[in-house]
Amino acid sequence: MGRVTAPNQVSPVPPADLPSTLGELRATGHQYRTVKQELRDNLLARMGSGEERFPGIVGYEDTVLPEVERALLAGHDMVLLGERGQGKTRLIRSLGGLLDEWTPVIPGSVLNEHPMHPIAPASRALVESAGDDLPIGWLHRSMRYGEKLATPDTSVGDLIGDVDPIRLAQGRTLGDPETIHFGLVPRTNRGVFAVNELPDLAERIQVALLNVLEERDIQVRGYQLRLPLDLLLVASANPEDYTNRGRIITPLKDRFGAEIRTHYPLDLDLELALIRQEADLVAVVPEHVLEVLARFARDVRESPSVDPRSGVSARFAIAAAETVAAAALRRSGLLAGAGAGAGASASASVGAGAASRPEAPVARIGDTVSVTSTLRGKVEFESGEEGREIEVLAHLLRTATAETFRARLAGLDLSGFTAIVAEGGAVETGELVSSSELLRQVGTVPGLAKVLDRLGLGDAPSPEEAAAGIEFVLEGLHLTRRLGKDVTDSGRTVYGDRD
Repeated sequence: MGRVTAPNQVSPVPPADLPSTLGELRATGHQYRTVKQELRDNLLARMGSGEERFPGIVGYEDTVLPEVERALLAGHDMVLLGERGQGKTRLIRSLGGLLDEWTPVIPGSVLNEHPMHPIAPASRALVESAGDDLPIGWLHRSMRYGEKLATPDTSVGDLIGDVDPIRLAQGRTLGDPETIHFGLVPRTNRGVFAVNELPDLAERIQVALLNVLEERDIQVRGYQLRLPLDLLLVASANPEDYTNRGRIITPLKDRFGAEIRTHYPLDLDLELALIRQEADLVAVVPEHVLEVLARFARDVRESPSVDPRSGVSARFAIAAAETVAAAALRRSGLLAGAGAGAGASASASVGAGAASRPEAPVARIGDTVSVTSTLRGKVEFESGEEGREIEVLAHLLRTATAETFRARLAGLDLSGFTAIVAEGGAVETGELVSSSELLRQVGTVPGLAKVLDRLGLGDAPSPEEAAAGIEFVLEGLHLTRRLGKDVTDSGRTVYGDRD
C-alpha cells in the first residue's frame, strides 16, 4: 500500500530553480490554494492522465477508494471505520501523495504559513514590511503529514497546544499567539493530519477538535486564537470502539463530512496479492503454499470459533507467509550444518541434482504447521474456545490445505502417488527431511510433471520445488482420505496406505 515519508524525517533539498523571494513567486503566476483545493486539483489531474491515484492500495479499487475520492473532491474531512488490519492507516498516509511536491512557506513559521496567506500576527507584519523581497522557503509534501495515535493519556496540549511559561516570563502578554507552544494539529497546518483510533481519545479531548473541524480555529487555555487553520483531518476507528473502549462523541461525528467503511480483501486473489506485496520472505514460498495461507486467513476470519467483532488482521496472513519462509530457511541451515543436501536422483522430469548440492530454502506444506502456535495471539477467540485455540487453528489449516488441493489438482490422475505406498510402502517427510531424501523415496512418479505444472512450478523445477509439490500432493491425498498419515516421536511424518 502507499507509503509516505515519516513526519520526523528531514525534508528533501528543494530544487535550485524554485523562486527564492515572494516577488519571484508572484512572477511565476503562482496562486494560493487551500489544502483541500490542492488535493482536489491534483486528484482530478491524475484522473485525467490515468496516473495511479493511490499506489499500492490493494482490494479497494471498486469499493473504498471511490468513496475516498468523492470525499476529497467534496472537500470533506473523513473518518475510516473498519476492523484491525484493513489498511486504514496505510490508506490515510497515501493521501499525502496527492499534495504538491513542493509548496512555498515563510521560513521559520511553525505553522507552515504560505507567504501569500500569512495567518499569525508576526507573519503578517513580516510580509507587510518585507513585501516582494521576503525570502521564502519550500516544504516537501513528505513533511506535510502529521499523525497521532490516540491514547487515553493524550492531552489538549499534545494536539492543540499550551501556554509557554518561558515566553510569558520574557514579557509577552497572555493571549498573544507568540506565547503559545503549538501542538501537532496546528503544526500540520497546510497539510494532512490523522488521528488513529479516535475512540481511544478521551471525550473531553475530542471536544478540542470541534473548532478545528468546523470553525477552523483553536482555543488554548480559554484564549481563542483566530488562526484559520488549513488542513485535511482524517481519523480511523474500529466500529466496535463505539461501545467498547470508547466512542466518538456525537458533535465530532457530525463534523466529519464522510464516514467510510473499510473491509478485508473480498476474494482470494486480492488476499494473495496483499500477501505478495507486503510479506518480506526470506525463502521461496511456492504459489500453492501462499494460496493455502490465504485460504487459511479467510477461513479463520469466517470461523464461528473466532470473535467477529475484533476481526482477523491482514497482518495475520502476511506474518504466516513470513513464518513459513523462515521455517524453510531454518531447514536449509540445519541440513547444511548436518552435511545434508545431496542432489536428487529421482525422475527425469525433475532432473538429477549434483552431489553435495546444498539445500535451497523452499517452503513446503509441512512448514505451515508452525503458524498455528506462533500466530494464535493474533486471533481473538470466542469465550467457549478457551484452551482449544491451537486445535481450532490446526483444523482450519487442514481445511484450507484440502480446499487448495481440490482447487489446484482437481481432475488429475494421482494414482501414481497412491501406488507409492501400496503393499506396505511408505514415504517419510518432515521438517528436517531434505528434498533429495524425499525424492529418493518417491522415485519416478507417473503424472508428476502435470502436478508440478498445475502447481505453477514450471517445466524444470529444482529438486526443492519438486519436493514441495510432492509433499503437497501426499498431504492432500491424506486429507481427502486416500492415504494414511502418522507422526513419529522424532517429529517426522510418514504417509502410508490407509489400511
